[in-house]
Amino acid sequence: MNVVLTVVLAVQMISALAMVGLILVQHGKGADMGAAFGSGGSGSLFGASGSANFLSRTTAVLATVFFVSTLMLAYFGTARPAASSGSVLENAALVAPVPAAIAPAAPVSGAAQIPSK
Repeated sequence: MNVVLTVVLAVQMISALAMVGLILVQHGKGADMGAAFGSGGSGSLFGASGSANFLSRTTAVLATVFFVSTLMLAYFGTARPAASSGSVLENAALVAPVPAAIAPAAPVSGAAQIPSK
């Protein structure tokens, strides 16, 4: 069970980091207007509109992977073993019984409290 949790957590972290990177690389909606009037280079590695489609689809896939891994972590985090029942306090009382009450110490007389020279 710990191996599954570790793998799902690693997938979630990798998808989150990749999603942040892809979102930072993408253009805003207003960036295309500037390129249309010649104030910037519109050529890119994927073409004029191909990069937006590729990056947005990849971001959507990574968001889905992140969402599914988050749901899996939430499910595994709340799953309880079949043997345990009751609350946490009841299980703790079964494991470590409460010790018997300790009787208070007898009061010490006033003469015993005076330091000697």
